[in-house]
Amino acid sequence: MTITVLGATGNTGGKVTELLLAAGEPVRAVGRSAEKLAPLRAAGAEPAVGDAADPDFLTEAFRGADAAYTLLHTSPEVEDYHAEQDRKGEAIVEAIRRTGVPHVVALSSVGADRPSGTGFITSLHTQERRLRSLENTSVLLLRPGSFFENFHAALGLIKTAGINADSVAPEAKIPMIAARDIAEVAAEALRKRDWAGVVVRELLGERDLSYAEATRILGEALGMPELPYVPMPAAEMAETLRQAGFSANAARLHVEMTAAFSDGTVSATRTTGNTTATRFEEFVPELAHAYRRL
Repeated sequence: MTITVLGATGNTGGKVTELLLAAGEPVRAVGRSAEKLAPLRAAGAEPAVGDAADPDFLTEAFRGADAAYTLLHTSPEVEDYHAEQDRKGEAIVEAIRRTGVPHVVALSSVGADRPSGTGFITSLHTQERRLRSLENTSVLLLRPGSFFENFHAALGLIKTAGINADSVAPEAKIPMIAARDIAEVAAEALRKRDWAGVVVRELLGERDLSYAEATRILGEALGMPELPYVPMPAAEMAETLRQAGFSANAARLHVEMTAAFSDGTVSATRTTGNTTATRFEEFVPELAHAYRRL
């Protein structure tokens, strides 16, 4: 028995791999860097190094697997973001179809139910549709909210300018979640494999947070209780992202996505079943540690 994990050195894939190994499961850890996979190899994983957009490589990575964790690695520097995501998504589904992996847990996002108008998330709607076309594979689509880990990208600006800024409306309430909470759900599902057909599960974090509130909590952890959140106009935010290395296309998709969160286009209904445990306050020490290392 083997469980294949894509993105095994990333935010969720790394944690999924660690949880599975700790539970004694045999894991084939897929990544682009042998060096980054080395610690997982030392922990007992079988490394598979290659291009996750290559269906032939993925066919070998999925061959003989009883279950797989899949995701689309984001590449905001590419000129046509959705085309690149399509290339990766088609490779994943083609490899699953060739090998007949019986159970797949796929990382998606809140908002993936909408076919357009959600920026980056639109590519996940398309990938969900591809995964639904698989005839002999049971698929669990995980739709989490925004990752707490996304705030790592704000630390440099906080350090240099003393502000947090983005194009999300400051008081818009957004589901936010720790990657480890997603990984726990994914790892349990990969071990149990107790569902059939296509199942959608939202994961919304402990509570919805606005960027203004999250910035205040982060500021307190950094010893900056007055740290402000500055909402940026879409054009200004897009230009800031261009200067940070985003392609023009990806910068446009970012502000489209934040507008969809701001105006409620992307939303979810919270229940006890989709609420997870980790509070943002419990996560900010990780951000504070990273900030001190800048």
